[in-house]
Amino acid sequence: MYMDNSDDQEDLFQEIVCQLWKSYESFRNESQFSTWMYRVAVNTAIVFLKKEKRKVDRYEIASENVKEDEGDSHIKESQLDHFYKAVQKLEKIDKAIIFYQLEGFSHKEIGDNLGISEGNARVKLNRAKEKLKEIIKKQGYGF
Repeated sequence: MYMDNSDDQEDLFQEIVCQLWKSYESFRNESQFSTWMYRVAVNTAIVFLKKEKRKVDRYEIASENVKEDEGDSHIKESQLDHFYKAVQKLEKIDKAIIFYQLEGFSHKEIGDNLGISEGNARVKLNRAKEKLKEIIKKQGYGF
């Protein structure tokens, strides 16, 4: 979700694995291992994004090279295209919250992973969804 290009996704994956390896000693068993692992991964992705100032929207370049299909698959592709473009315009914390939601995390788990309360996670998720709707509408893709 954080990277549009498959090469960038692989780079980010390698960076996440490296950070997990480096920070394993800091795991204190205060939460589940998977919770700690997701938190390291999201934080690494956010830092990686800060380092990588993209001048070219690689997603648009990649989508121009995709052969368009007809029918329902084309409609679904179009919907996903609009969705991912909209997600890329969100702030980093909102991207993380949407990511956790898509992964099926509860509000409590989202809060635990981001170091915020469950109620705050719920509010931030609702606000991120509203921002996402507005961005999608501005892109010209109506609901």
